[in-house]
Amino acid sequence: MLDRSDMSQKAGISGAGAKGLGPFGYIKITLFGFALTALWQSLHTILLPIRLLDFVAEPEKNTYLGLLTFTGLILAMAVQPIAGAISDRSGFSWGRRRPYILLGTVLVLLFLSGIGLAGSFVILFATYCLLQISSNTAQGPYQAFIPELVPQKRRGLASGVKGLLEILGGVALLYPIAIFLDNYSAGEGSPWLWLALLVLGVTLLGIMAATLLLVKEPPATGGPRQSLLATLYKPFKINIRANRNFIWFLASRLLVFMAFATIQQFALNFLSDVIGVASPAKATAQFSIIAVAAMLAVVYPAGRLSDRIGRKPIALTSGLLAALGIAIIFIFQSYSSVILAAVIIGVALGAFTSTNWALATDMATKGEEARYLGLANMATAGGAALARLIGPVIDFFNKFDAGLGYQVMLLACFVYFVAGALLVLKIKGRH
Repeated sequence: MLDRSDMSQKAGISGAGAKGLGPFGYIKITLFGFALTALWQSLHTILLPIRLLDFVAEPEKNTYLGLLTFTGLILAMAVQPIAGAISDRSGFSWGRRRPYILLGTVLVLLFLSGIGLAGSFVILFATYCLLQISSNTAQGPYQAFIPELVPQKRRGLASGVKGLLEILGGVALLYPIAIFLDNYSAGEGSPWLWLALLVLGVTLLGIMAATLLLVKEPPATGGPRQSLLATLYKPFKINIRANRNFIWFLASRLLVFMAFATIQQFALNFLSDVIGVASPAKATAQFSIIAVAAMLAVVYPAGRLSDRIGRKPIALTSGLLAALGIAIIFIFQSYSSVILAAVIIGVALGAFTSTNWALATDMATKGEEARYLGLANMATAGGAALARLIGPVIDFFNKFDAGLGYQVMLLACFVYFVAGALLVLKIKGRH
């Protein structure tokens, strides 16, 4: 199915009209990623860790945070490929992807208010799960824009633009959200929480509208009809022997993003409990902003370079570089070492993100672009979900010695990065 010569022929057809995209065209088809990343980076890094303290005891915060986000991300793994596969077979007059982007965004805006209204952990848990289902209903179809509209020889460039916008989205709202939530956690009332949620909702709504208006999809006739049961299980069906490269790709992506998600999710608690910063939310935002600045410096040129030399060399180097950043934090454990590591990990993740996504688009089969990229993001969501399971491990080891749980966390991240980088070598072929 993923024979390279066959893929090359298909790539010439897929996105053939994209030769006239122009610089703004690449932004139009990837802009929605900015909004999605802004939403989830703010929720996972700042909002949820602080909101959880309204309902759970301080010594159990990592456990509850890990289990909450783990469950939601398992839902994301299930929903995204299904939504992508359904959109592959849709035949709406205004496109196969945009109707689902509209539906998912409207549902996200509806459920986002539940973060503020929740009066118990159970309500917060249910709201978070509904947000994951809604967001991935939009994200699965959206991701098909690059393989559907861009020729293969330019997908490194398009993936670089996508990575650039997602990195910007990940940091654009973090600092104001951190300021709002520092005030909220200081006991100054719920208006600060609602202001944070309003900013996220308005950003998502505006960018969704821009995507619907600016992106022009090719005419869609829809794929073959199938039963509900087939719709639910076929998106996950892969011939492992015929798609061995894709399996190695998924394993590598899962491990690297497992490490990244672990750092992201527990950074606020690490900075508070181990480094001892005065304002953990602001310090976490600063850490993320510095990492993002480093990512911005490399994400676009790395995508372009991967079109010339292939995806694997950059992916391998970036994974090992990220492991070096973790080692620096583990050895020195000071705020200055955390900042230095933020730069190193940012460079590594910027290069890995753009080149790895270009590799995913190379492997997407014609006519099933959204399904394959939904499966690729199953690795992202799966890594993020598995990362949350270390929350109870952190709390467990912290009972024996203050900070010991976080040392276990850093060691695990080091192993994830190295293993994820080495698995790239198993992928055969130039890209």
